Formats: sequence, structure tokens, C-alpha cells
Amino acid sequence: MNRHLLTPDSSILLIIDPQEKLLPRVFEPERVTANCILLVRLAHITKIPMVVTTQYEAGLGAIVEEIREELSGSNAVDKVEFGCFNNDRFVERIKGFEHSRNTLVLCGIESHICVTQTALGGVERGYNVHVASDATSSSTEWNWKIGLDRMRAAGTVISSTEMIVYEVLKRSDTPEFKAMLPYLRS
Repeated sequence: MNRHLLTPDSSILLIIDPQEKLLPRVFEPERVTANCILLVRLAHITKIPMVVTTQYEAGLGAIVEEIREELSGSNAVDKVEFGCFNNDRFVERIKGFEHSRNTLVLCGIESHICVTQTALGGVERGYNVHVASDATSSSTEWNWKIGLDRMRAAGTVISSTEMIVYEVLKRSDTPEFKAMLPYLRS
């Protein structure tokens, strides 16, 4: 079982395919967008590195504008593979982080395809994988939930954005918590 607490020093945030032609078509897209943005803000404030992906950007479009604005220049790894670990550029980007970064925090779409296959690839490679369940979705509610079930069965931690935020922050008397607080109240 994956029992490790999230820390900024051990984590990498993966933002998987929240694209212009995909995100508007998923179950509860506003929820996914808002929670992905919250996780990106957390990553900026706590210095958690991020890797952003797109699925065939030429056909499915760029990252949606609301999320792209928060990324401040992070270049997306474009892929045709569903599981990110099947893409050589993605694997090289992940390897570029310190070896102490052994935890992946996943958000994005679609839960039952790219997010699940990436989570399984991470588990297979020995990463602790946390999935922000409310920052993922699929074209149908059924596929979103079945994706979460599959990932849980494979040993990932199915969490929520708020759980992840508070677990990473740990305390309310830090500059990081104070910087995040305006976003938590909205």
C-alpha cells in the first residue's frame, strides 16, 4: 500500500491533457479546470515541479486557456501515446528531476484512459502515485469513476485536491499556507 505523506521535496505534479477539444466534453469540466488550477498554484507556491502533456495537440488543441495562463511558460510534452510513460520525451523529462522525487500527483483527463495508463506506468516504475479525483474526469461519469476504481486497485492513492493541498502544506503558520489561503477561500 502507498502510505507516504506528500511533501514538496518528493513530489512532481503531472497535468495530463486538459485540452481545448477534450476538456469541455468531459463530465463536470468546470470542476476539473478549477481543481487543476488550484494544484498548479500549489506547485508554484511550494516549488513542486510540473510536467504538462497534450494528446496530439495538432488535432485536439492546446491546453485550455484558463489552465495555460497559470502554467507560466511550462512547455507541454505532446504525445500520441495514452500512457505518458510510453512517450520517450516524457520519460526524459521525469528523469531530469532529482532521484528523491518519488511521488507523482496526477490530474487531468481522461480518467479511464491517459490518467489511468499513466498512473499504472508510474506504479510499475516504483513511484508513489496520488490522483486528485476531483481534478480528473472522463467523457462520462461512469468512465471517470471506473478509471478511479482501476487506479485504486493498482495501488494508487485516490485523494481530492483539497486533501492534497493541506497534506503538502502541513501547517497553517507558514508563508506557503498564507500564499495559498486566498485560493482556498474562493
